[in-house]
Parts: sequence; C-alpha cells; structure tokens
Amino acid sequence: MNDEAVVSGRIQRLAEAWEGRLERWVGHDRETVWRMLTEPQQFVQWLAPGSIELREGGRVHIDFGDSGVVIDSTVLAFDPPRLIAYSWSSGTEPERPLRWDLAAASEGTALTLTVRLPAQEDIAKACAGFEAHLDMFAAALEGVSTRFPFERYLAARHAYQELLPQ
Repeated sequence: MNDEAVVSGRIQRLAEAWEGRLERWVGHDRETVWRMLTEPQQFVQWLAPGSIELREGGRVHIDFGDSGVVIDSTVLAFDPPRLIAYSWSSGTEPERPLRWDLAAASEGTALTLTVRLPAQEDIAKACAGFEAHLDMFAAALEGVSTRFPFERYLAARHAYQELLPQ
C-alpha cells in the first residue's frame, strides 16, 4: 500500500509550528456532518465524551477517559454549519488549534481538518490519530459503531513520518 492510500492529508513546517491538513469527502449533507462534529451525543460515537458550547468563546471539554487526556479549551472560531475551531489542549499547555471546515460538495460535504502543533511536538502522531478518528467519524455517520482502529493509526503514523520535510 502506498502512503497516499494510507493518509488523506499533508504536513507543512511553519515558522514555529507544524500544520497538518486532512481532507475527506463525506457522502452526507453539511448539516448532518456539522451535527456529528458538534453535538455531544454524536461526537461521542467517534471521538470521546464531552461537550462544546456552540459559540465563539464557548467552553470545549472532551475527556478521553482511560488515556488520562482531557481537552479543556474554548471555541476560537464559530460559523455554523461551515466552521468550528478550538484548541486541542488544556490549562497551561501550548495552543494546538484544530479547525474544522465544511463545504457543500457534489452529493456530500468536503471536510477539511487543519491541526497546528508547536514545532517540538510530533505532528505525524497527531495526524495519524485524526486519520483513525476520521475513519470512526465516517463509520458513525453510517450508523456503525467502531473501536479506535489502532492498526490504521500505526500505518498512518508511519506514512506521515515519511511525509515530514527533511
């Protein structure tokens, strides 16, 4: 399998950060995709339990339970059903902005996830994790319950490491 078949994104080095950009076409209308991204009873199916106050400045709380990771941040940008952005961090941790862009597309929605990390962090790991969660997202949209696809994550992490600029 080639790297393009394993990952849906690309990575670039910015001045003092990494940016990963993952793109997917989803065979559902934008409003359905929006609800899956923003409603707690929906995003628990593919991400983790939590809540998002749907307004700029609103609280974002996502709890990954067993891993000990808790996201506790605020909504940075909000334009339903087109855009939501928040930091993938808590407390005094560095900002790790996530931006979800949705555009109406032929018979579905073009979904773009942009994630930025500080330069010293592992962007390949982050992008691979989101590849796995986006697979879970697609399954949840079809009403299929899945567990985190660890093998998919490992393959995507290797593929993203190969994409890192030298």
